[in-house]
Amino acid sequence: MLKITSLVKRYGSGDPVLKNLDLEIAEETVVSIIGSSGAGKSTLLRCINRLVEPTSGSIVLNGTELTTLNRAGLRGARRKIGMVFQGFNLVDRLTVMENVQSGRLGVLPTWRAVMRKYPKEDIRRAYELMERVGIARYANKRADELSGGERQRVGVVRALMQEPEILLADEPTASLDPKTSEQIMQLLRDLAREFSLPVLINIHNTTEAKEYTDRIVGMRYGRIIFDAAPEALDREAMDRIYSGTPAAERGEYTPDPSFAVAAS
Repeated sequence: MLKITSLVKRYGSGDPVLKNLDLEIAEETVVSIIGSSGAGKSTLLRCINRLVEPTSGSIVLNGTELTTLNRAGLRGARRKIGMVFQGFNLVDRLTVMENVQSGRLGVLPTWRAVMRKYPKEDIRRAYELMERVGIARYANKRADELSGGERQRVGVVRALMQEPEILLADEPTASLDPKTSEQIMQLLRDLAREFSLPVLINIHNTTEAKEYTDRIVGMRYGRIIFDAAPEALDREAMDRIYSGTPAAERGEYTPDPSFAVAAS
């Protein structure tokens, strides 16, 4: 379970990007984060794996307080946080297998990674996962020979190779065509069930959020102003999130109590 309490992120002396944010996510739950650009969605994801350092607050993943970890502890914790990026973040000149195996860099001895001497178990696991997402036949192809959807599947497998306890996805469909976007969202939802993973997705496409996620969190100006099941995202809620009614500006919302029960 992921539990975020009173999270604040401030850059310099300006207004906080995240303002006393509270959020809990249970296993096997796919949560989408929506909101206008600048709402704090990407900053939230980056605070979780400390690509961005929180100013204050608590982030606990399965009993581990992430915000107080030293460098060595953070390296260990990041092995359990899978990340899927909008821009794929692949090494184009490397093969699909080599890109996938980079998900094991936090575990492998340095010499194995440099020499590309991957353990047989890691190779077997990689083939299993690549077969699962439909890219096993591309194992020996260079990453820059793949389509956008295929590249994103490589990114998903790379994250799963970490054996993560949570999967974070930052705009994973933004660079894809509509059909491929739906396939990737379906894949993320299915993998959450298969691996009992909480999945947190930063997404602009509200239609996909409603169709493929279990819960929608709406942010505006660094605050959560909506937290409910997808069917509750009606026109009024959309106006609050994207237009900013007075209630939204005050950060008022009524979360679905079932989520608190599920996360406890």
